[in-house]
This record gives sequence, C-alpha cells and structure tokens, in this order.
Amino acid sequence: MNIILGQCHFIKTVEDLHEAISGGVPSAKFGIAFSESSGPCLIRRSGNDPELIDLAVKNMLNIAAGHTFIIMLRNLYPINILNSIKNVPEVCNIYCATANTVEVILAENNLGRGIMGVIDGSSPKGIEDEKEISKRKSLLRKLGYKL
Repeated sequence: MNIILGQCHFIKTVEDLHEAISGGVPSAKFGIAFSESSGPCLIRRSGNDPELIDLAVKNMLNIAAGHTFIIMLRNLYPINILNSIKNVPEVCNIYCATANTVEVILAENNLGRGIMGVIDGSSPKGIEDEKEISKRKSLLRKLGYKL
C-alpha cells in the first residue's frame, strides 16, 4: 500500500483528486479523505475501494488537520499519478508519497491543527557501493521506469 499526504483548499478537492487518479490510472484502487477547515469542517471522502476509503478516513481522523488530504493507493505507485495530483488546482503542497511507515508531526493551537512535516521511513544506514548501484539500476529497469 502507498499513500500520498498533502495540503489543499476548497471543498471540490476530493472530487478533483478522484478524477486525477481515476483518469490517470483507471485500474487503480484508492481511497481519499479530505479534511475541510471551514463551514461544517467535515472529512470529505471518495474513492473506488471501500476498505481504502475507510482507511483514509481513519488516518485523517487521527491527523485532524484542516485543509489536508490523504490518498491510500493499491495497484500503483505514487509516481504514476503524482504529477496529476500536483496539477489539481486546489493542491498546495505534497508532504510525502510513499509506501514507508510515516509519522506526521502536528502543531495545535486555538484555531486547530496543522501538519509541520513528516518522518518518512528510516534514516540512511550507509552509502551505496557498486553492487548497490547495480541493484538499483536493475530494479528500475525491472519495474519499467528505465530502459
């Protein structure tokens, strides 16, 4: 499973994100949750996989920061739709696009909560050597990202 976490604005974000994903990769399975920060301040949701929609909503409830969205993905990598997501007019910022464990760093005051940043995966454990360079290049070609 992969996620994309970002900052956005406006109630139509959830529908525009849905269209960007389904239009870019029709076979994608996904769930979206968007936390609106004015009016009724609801978590808006969409997607084509009930389990992923529920998971996105659960995670958004935990984050509880206004004008943020989370997309849970199955059957595709974020790189396949990331530019489409960034081109949605309401998207202001992408915090991460990953399959790693993510910790969201939040700030809270009397107005609400906001995302300060994320911790995405683990710290480096070394520097790649020639063997690791070869493995990286082989993986990229196996996945079809390089010829």
